[in-house]
Amino acid sequence: MNYSVHIISLGCPKNLVDTEAAAGSLAVAGVAFANDPSFADIIFINTCAFIQPARDEAREEILGALEWKRGEKRRKVIVGGCLVQWDTDQAFAREFPDVDLWLPVDNVPHLARHLEALFDSRGKAPVTPPPPPTTIVDNSAPRLRLTPPSYAYLKISEGCSNHCAYCAIPAIRGRPRHRSIPSLLEEVKHAVSAGIGEIIITAQDTTAYSCPESQGRLPELVHAMNALEGEFAIRLLYAHPARMSDDIVALFSESGSRLLPYIDLPMQHISDKLLKAMNRGIDSIGIHRVIDDLRSHNPNIAIRTTFITGFPGETERDFRELMEFVREQGFARLGVFDYSDEPNTPAHEMTAKISAETAKKRKDSLMEMQSDISLEYNKRLKGRTMEVAIDGFDEDGLALGRTVFDAPDIDNVVLIHGTDKIIPGTVAQVNIISATPYALSGIPAPDSPTQQSFSRGNSDWLES
Repeated sequence: MNYSVHIISLGCPKNLVDTEAAAGSLAVAGVAFANDPSFADIIFINTCAFIQPARDEAREEILGALEWKRGEKRRKVIVGGCLVQWDTDQAFAREFPDVDLWLPVDNVPHLARHLEALFDSRGKAPVTPPPPPTTIVDNSAPRLRLTPPSYAYLKISEGCSNHCAYCAIPAIRGRPRHRSIPSLLEEVKHAVSAGIGEIIITAQDTTAYSCPESQGRLPELVHAMNALEGEFAIRLLYAHPARMSDDIVALFSESGSRLLPYIDLPMQHISDKLLKAMNRGIDSIGIHRVIDDLRSHNPNIAIRTTFITGFPGETERDFRELMEFVREQGFARLGVFDYSDEPNTPAHEMTAKISAETAKKRKDSLMEMQSDISLEYNKRLKGRTMEVAIDGFDEDGLALGRTVFDAPDIDNVVLIHGTDKIIPGTVAQVNIISATPYALSGIPAPDSPTQQSFSRGNSDWLES
């Protein structure tokens, strides 16, 4: 096909995997890619719709793309993904009638097929409510990685049935469906053979992974990945505290495991009243137990978590309890969302609403405290030599990297000066010379060899 496409991928790593599949379908069809939209015939936007700020971001990107479209008659704009699935009454389609094609979640990986039909048709297809998603991107689909050479995402399942009271994901992404372990291992082997040093396991809820077809759950998958040949490490995202079984926790202390001492464990709150209202399936005692178990198995594990402020019914007492909990636990990495009142969720019907101003004020207070905690952790690294995965370079020519305790695009970064011997896609030894709350600065350690992945050593930074 004699077209060129400029791709914009919004939202989370799970969404990026779908975008990579869409790009793979275009590559197989011989479609060219344009980094600069001025050289493109099509702009494709894969959207997020999880919360209102995500939809606002999608709206801004669509507006920009439609302005670009007006520059030349041939140009077309395609919008796909979660926003299309969320927009059941076609409000966005009515707001933006000049969008040429709206692709639901299941259609995004087959972008090339729909693009060809779009250019061959004499008119726009009618916009209709999409059916619930039923598929999942697996290793049978062509995929063009859009991540730096240092890491790749492994999406092990799709959809969710947790039905947290604030969350629209089950309605957007559908019921859970899981990939088989052999399928996942083939994808990992392909990535490692291409030089990828970090495999990041992702899903709406990675701890819910269960595939009867291959008689496996998350521990079986990690054990199978550990047995593969090659030099790579494993990072785990989006683990649900209520599903942190003993065998999952034990993965972080097993000898020979490739699993990094890091876990993304969204807790959302610590007040029992709010945990129940959120339908989180766990209480404060359970959360404390999970944290204690993880730290007893690996005292240096970096626990990343997220919280929601301003959930309906959150009192000042509830918020103080959350603040005290964060102060006591000293989480290595932490993010906060102010509550987004999502239509068609149980929380939307709750009456004890908190003002947006109060929710944001609480969020800012929590993040201010976390900034101090993060700075204390980072200051411990000054004068140390750390393994740093090199993801690329910034506009000033500084290398951008991450320690073993940081996931890409989520956590802290390392800015590296003197980068003449730094190679993206490798792990370098870096002398840390300064620290801020969310960034480290360093210089390459002299005469230190690079490697493909984290070694799981050099990871005792949490010890005072």
